[in-house]
Amino acid sequence: MSLFRKKQNKAAHVIVVGNEKGGSGKSTTAMHLIVGLLQRGYSVASIDADFRQGTLSRYLANRQTFIKASGSDVKMPNPYTITRNEEDTGRETESTEAEMQQLRLLLEGGLINHDIVVVDTPGSAGRLSAMAHSYADTLVTPINDSFVDLDVLAHVDGRRMAVMGPSHYAEMVWSQKKIRAERDGGSIDWVVMRNRLSSLDAHNKRKMEDVLQDLSRRIGLRVVPGLGERVIFRELFLAGLTIMDLKDAAGPQALSPSHRAARQEVVDLIDAIRLTESQSDSRQGVSGA
Repeated sequence: MSLFRKKQNKAAHVIVVGNEKGGSGKSTTAMHLIVGLLQRGYSVASIDADFRQGTLSRYLANRQTFIKASGSDVKMPNPYTITRNEEDTGRETESTEAEMQQLRLLLEGGLINHDIVVVDTPGSAGRLSAMAHSYADTLVTPINDSFVDLDVLAHVDGRRMAVMGPSHYAEMVWSQKKIRAERDGGSIDWVVMRNRLSSLDAHNKRKMEDVLQDLSRRIGLRVVPGLGERVIFRELFLAGLTIMDLKDAAGPQALSPSHRAARQEVVDLIDAIRLTESQSDSRQGVSGA
């Protein structure tokens, strides 16, 4: 039985955190979205679809350990993880039908029983990741602020700083948008967040801004600021905490100006998802997906 009661008689809003490049900060982003949304009063289910890395699952396990050890009342989502058959563990194989069915059932259960479902996807291409993308109301793609990471979204002419065309990941997202529209008439709002931004107004940073704005016009995505490069994000992982928890876990006096700035980055990201706006539109035909 769910620990939370769904607040509205509507399908949950599904937020998929996706990028086919590892090291972009997907799990950190997913965790901060989960906690920030819980603190706003939403019931949240989390799905870790990355059964190989399992970073979000470990993050939440650390959080549960912290709660038991400290008696803290920091909030927990309803966590779920895609599991792999023992004989397939550690093997570089494509997702099985059983794993696809697991994800489908978890997503459809989450749509009924929660306000928000947050899905953390693998950092590689595959059927499981593609299917998760097809359920997104909002797709959040964190990218490090570099042209190396941008290559997963678009091919760029370095001489002219011009977008030559979408890359494999952008093409996959486009395919899943069509699948989503055919399945239930819904749409995917694609948000690209520039992660680990430097505080310096470097020439590279300005060029990234220009190219991303060009890309947003070409393939229909929104570009928003992400999370800065802060040691605190990594330090909190072992306790299962986020920057959003520090005020309650350690007291307001524990918040430095840098911590307050980091909290505001998370608040701004959640606001950028335009949740209230999208929650007002109930989706049709979900049960037939």
